[in-house]
Amino acid sequence: MSFIPDEFKITETLLQNTYLVNGELKEWKGPSTNVYSTISSTENYEPTFLGTIPTMGNQEAQEVVDAAVNAFDNGQGNWPTMKVVDRIKCMENFVRQMKLTRNEVVKYLMWEIGKSLPDSEKEFDRTVEYIVDTIEDYKKLDRNCARFTKSQGINAMVRRGPLGVVLCLGPYNYPLNETFSLLIPAIIMGNTVIFKPAKHGVLLISPLLEAFKSSFPKGVINIVYGRGREVASPIMQSGKISILALIGNSKSAIALQDQHPNKNRLRLILGLEAKNPAIVLADADLDLAIQECVSGSLSFNGQRCTALKIIYVHESIVDEFNRRFAEKVDALNFGNPWDKSVFLTPLPEKEKPAYIQELIDDATSKGAKVINHKGGQHSDNYIFPAILHPINKEMRVYHEEQFGPVVPIITFKDIQEPLNDMAESNYGQQVSLFGKDIKTIAPLIDTLVNLVTRVNLNSSCQRGPDVYPFTGRKDSAVGTLSIHDALRSFSIRTFVASKDNEYNNEILQQLLNSKESNFINTDYIL
Repeated sequence: MSFIPDEFKITETLLQNTYLVNGELKEWKGPSTNVYSTISSTENYEPTFLGTIPTMGNQEAQEVVDAAVNAFDNGQGNWPTMKVVDRIKCMENFVRQMKLTRNEVVKYLMWEIGKSLPDSEKEFDRTVEYIVDTIEDYKKLDRNCARFTKSQGINAMVRRGPLGVVLCLGPYNYPLNETFSLLIPAIIMGNTVIFKPAKHGVLLISPLLEAFKSSFPKGVINIVYGRGREVASPIMQSGKISILALIGNSKSAIALQDQHPNKNRLRLILGLEAKNPAIVLADADLDLAIQECVSGSLSFNGQRCTALKIIYVHESIVDEFNRRFAEKVDALNFGNPWDKSVFLTPLPEKEKPAYIQELIDDATSKGAKVINHKGGQHSDNYIFPAILHPINKEMRVYHEEQFGPVVPIITFKDIQEPLNDMAESNYGQQVSLFGKDIKTIAPLIDTLVNLVTRVNLNSSCQRGPDVYPFTGRKDSAVGTLSIHDALRSFSIRTFVASKDNEYNNEILQQLLNSKESNFINTDYIL
């Protein structure tokens, strides 16, 4: 155990005994689930008890469905019919209150999921920035819609409207940022939302409950706890969900979709798994490629959908790449999240080291070697990153999204080899391409953009900046998440049209002058 600064110590457990439903923080009197951190706070290793969360089921699922459905009220509710400027004010109030919780949320990000202090602070600050930028983009969107157009004798005002009730399920690796990339646009566009936190990173939502409660009308945001099969399944079975917004595993997404009785009424916004490759060409700058591949494959221990999950290296440089890459990985610092200069931190899933060991054992039994000295070394809550080479298609680590500290390296002679592998893959999110010669790179880029949705030239894969589209092909995503695209993903174009004649035009003018309609108006939001 390393020294724990006073400001990060767990001095009292957090017993989360309320849940947000219909604008009320309702007391929970049922069974609870204990929340542990894999980080030890004692000299002799043992998991740290952080607190408890409600263990909910079918009854609470129906309760939050009813609250969200009633708040939407078939499109007649206060929230979906509210003026855009008033919804924005609610969101601005929320972000003001959210900023006050920074220290507490950052602390739980470290303890619950093992994210380093700088990365935890970055996740919080980036989320606040995301909300502010979403508000600004929504203002621009509304300004562009606040006008009539005329075509073929028809006047029309086209705006974007909500779809209904959203079920939002975020991931444990970015329980704040990626969850809010779903929640915030869903709410601000006029939908009502049911949110269930992920299996890890649950307690960090607790400091935000009061802000949610006091910022939005009752039933607009409802927060429920429990296992997916016990809570999310009955919510979907109700048939009252209009949007399933999930960042996680494709199997979970398919299982939930299958439980909705009216699939044609269900819009999907999914961020799913990926097997993002790096391709290191013969003329690559090895210093740069190795630096980016270390960061890309092992930032937050590789627990990112955008992580580099397999590295293709040209045969002419593979020996030097492997030697230098192994040295860099073995030099990485492991420690607790608040330790200075720490890069590798404890894994939040206690079963993850055993799974990574399975992948290592399977690969080595089929011809791979662990090429770094520390690779596969176990500690109480970690397994040191193992670099595996050579990799072939018979190995599990070639196919499975490892989502943890193991890096498979595969050698190629002809560039068509990694291209064929990418084409055959079930995934198509991003790729990192390392090289210099434009005569080689140019045709590669032209092919790669048709296999994935983002080509990172001489840099690791990543999600941001949030103004750029974040999506994927095949089983990696459905829909697009960026500040601009998310507002559109959680809404639908809807409009009022009338024939261009004196009778209709007089009515439209009266509507505009009276400001009786929140939809038909040309107000300019500053």
